[in-house]
Amino acid sequence: MEGDPTLQLRVFDLNCWAIRYLSKRRQERVRLIGDMLRQEGFDLVLLQEVWSERDYSDLKAKLGGCYPFSHYFRSGVIGSGLCVFSRFPILDTLLYQYSLNGYPYMLQHGDWFCGKSVGLVVIKISGIVFNVYVTHLHAEYCREKDAYLPHRLVQAWELAQFIRHTSKAADVVLLGGDLNMHPEDVGIRLLRGWTGLRDAFAEATRFEGCEDGCTLIPNNCFTVKTELLPFPLGIRIDYILYKAVSSFTVKCEELKTTTGTAPGMDIPFSDHEAVMATLHIRRQGQAADSNLGTAEPMLADVVMEARTEVGVGLRAAQRQRYSTGRMAVLALLLLLLQAAAALGTLAGLAAGQPFPKLSFSLLAFFAIGILLLATGLHLFHTIEVKMLQGTEEQLRMALRALQEHP
Repeated sequence: MEGDPTLQLRVFDLNCWAIRYLSKRRQERVRLIGDMLRQEGFDLVLLQEVWSERDYSDLKAKLGGCYPFSHYFRSGVIGSGLCVFSRFPILDTLLYQYSLNGYPYMLQHGDWFCGKSVGLVVIKISGIVFNVYVTHLHAEYCREKDAYLPHRLVQAWELAQFIRHTSKAADVVLLGGDLNMHPEDVGIRLLRGWTGLRDAFAEATRFEGCEDGCTLIPNNCFTVKTELLPFPLGIRIDYILYKAVSSFTVKCEELKTTTGTAPGMDIPFSDHEAVMATLHIRRQGQAADSNLGTAEPMLADVVMEARTEVGVGLRAAQRQRYSTGRMAVLALLLLLLQAAAALGTLAGLAAGQPFPKLSFSLLAFFAIGILLLATGLHLFHTIEVKMLQGTEEQLRMALRALQEHP
């Protein structure tokens, strides 16, 4: 690599689906992933959903010989699940946790507890500075009634802004991860348009793997088949995106995906398919054009569409804030009425009447519980409203800038 004017970089990306106690055959699959990575010898490995630090430690011990540099990003209650393994020294790291990430009361989904984030590692290879980003956005769960779309759009916008503002000193930008968005979704179009990132699948000279590059396929024994009924071939939600920032060009020579069952085994590596890209980086005479909209000519329309969806989420959050606030006020009024009744009894206003201690206590505990719950939810939705308002304002400013300077 050192003496070659063209630098070849092999990148591996996978959502490992390694949820402790919940993911099927987790430990066996983590061992399979480690064995495959050690055998293949990629240059960069970007993993998501490695929720257990023990799994990360096992991978680090197994891969130390071929990937001597690694980093695990910690955030949230149970972690971000993000980690990077590299053949080259990691010079710097940074983590940004998204401001919105689902709802704490949606326990069956659990995204809120995960601390969804974007991790950055800075790597220098043959004099070329790479900003490598790994991320995992909020899951969709129901495409027809996607209650999390505004949150995922906020995450996509924050990811785009994070990349724009942290990559100015880099020569090449790489992003890998489970974006939980179809290629035509507004979030991925916003991300690509605002950053100028290119899709390795769309740009690849050669492709080998699942049809249409799908990374969640019905043939995988771990996928939920009912969720993929509208998509017979599967869906593509895992990406490797890239761009050159300075005087370099980046070309995707080859892109591959796994196709279900791991070689020689009866199970796949994960419920997602891995994405593997071979990139060629070459120096050119003049600086690459990294202006807004290089990847999306109709960027103003995309920003407008995203702002509209965020506005829908904002109005829903405002209604939730009002409802929980009203519930808290009603619970407080009930407590005040109980307090007045208790004071009346103590003052002898109800002399001769037995005091219903049990029912009074149960009602008081119920009112206190409702008050605490409603107050907590009101505070949460207040924060949600502020974050959505902030994002809508940023999108409005971006739209105005695009319209004034097309």
